[in-house]
Amino acid sequence: MDYNATTPPAPAVVEVVTAALQEAWGNPSSSYSRGRKAKEFIDTAREQIARMVGGKPGDIIFTSGGTESNNMVLFSAVDSFNTRTKNEQNSFLDKALPHIITSNVEHDSIALPLKHLQREHRAEVTFVPVSTTTGRVEVDDIVAALRPNTCLVSIMLANNETGVIMPVGELSQRLAPISKEREAKGLPYILIHTDAAQALGKISVDVQKLGVHYLTIVGHKFYGPRIGALYVQGIGHKTPLLPMLYGGGQERNYRPGTENTPMIAGLGKAAELVNCQCAVDEDHMRSVRDYLEERLQAVFGDNIRFNSHFSGTERLPNTCNVSLLRPPVLGREWLSHCEYLLASVGAACHSDKGDRPSHVLLSSGVPPDVARGAIRLSVGRDTSTEDVDLIVKDLKKAARRLETKEA
Repeated sequence: MDYNATTPPAPAVVEVVTAALQEAWGNPSSSYSRGRKAKEFIDTAREQIARMVGGKPGDIIFTSGGTESNNMVLFSAVDSFNTRTKNEQNSFLDKALPHIITSNVEHDSIALPLKHLQREHRAEVTFVPVSTTTGRVEVDDIVAALRPNTCLVSIMLANNETGVIMPVGELSQRLAPISKEREAKGLPYILIHTDAAQALGKISVDVQKLGVHYLTIVGHKFYGPRIGALYVQGIGHKTPLLPMLYGGGQERNYRPGTENTPMIAGLGKAAELVNCQCAVDEDHMRSVRDYLEERLQAVFGDNIRFNSHFSGTERLPNTCNVSLLRPPVLGREWLSHCEYLLASVGAACHSDKGDRPSHVLLSSGVPPDVARGAIRLSVGRDTSTEDVDLIVKDLKKAARRLETKEA
């Protein structure tokens, strides 16, 4: 139950990757048959991914994964701001650094590059706190954080630990007229980015409805290979993109390097599966997740706390964050005494941070002692109620072992 960390590649994805390895090993830039075959695989995948997010194939750039995609967006926004201020007569902007707004519960691939830009005095950054009532970042708070030099707002579509869905579409609607007014005054248009890593394959994701300029796509979160892509609205002419690498000119010079055809083909197939079955998968995961929480509540009663329950807030259909209150033990200890359960205490990339409570849970209003006892359970396409019954029994036995140990 750690599908938010990663998912196993779907059998159909493995088949396509294998076929591409065997049939499309040619260089996609070559004009002969083997090269053309490789390019066909890539073109098909680009169309499949565009369809998954409601965009155009020409707006999709393949990357190594979510971290690269996120970094491309952040550094592109900074570069675009600096280029514009050099070309326009504006005494304020000449002296200003680019300003970026994000939330205080973002993935490290957003938070750490922004902190780096701060340290290097290359950008100003505002980390807007999420509400401890709703667990989400509020649109009014983002609007209140705007400055004349704000050039980008980057807010994740769904949080990987609590499952809370952020109001990205509402944010875009609020910022659109503000951006137009700013442009008339010679101020930068506010670009909007969302990291959709946790949302894709679990809920419907449509860039038109979200109104974003950038959207990050991560294959291994929706049963695809461990590569990614970036949606850029009107890439190059409407929305700026800065290449982080320079080389042979692939991906229209935005991401040069000979394309990883097999993994790209697999990513496209995973996207096609999302296109076909997302609604069915969403209903199934929500049903299993709700059953999981019902069973946990029935078995543990007041001895647990659900950290992902916020009144009136939407959350992913597959995510449950829960703490064992009695006996008061660390989440990792609870998991270590389980025989069958494979899960984590939070984001997989934070697994080396010892017993420190999750900053996401603390920021969301979860008390420190409760946050230390938290585990994240995330179900997948194939998780069954029988799996849930087994896991709940496993967690109950583990709690009893810990209770005996404490006594």
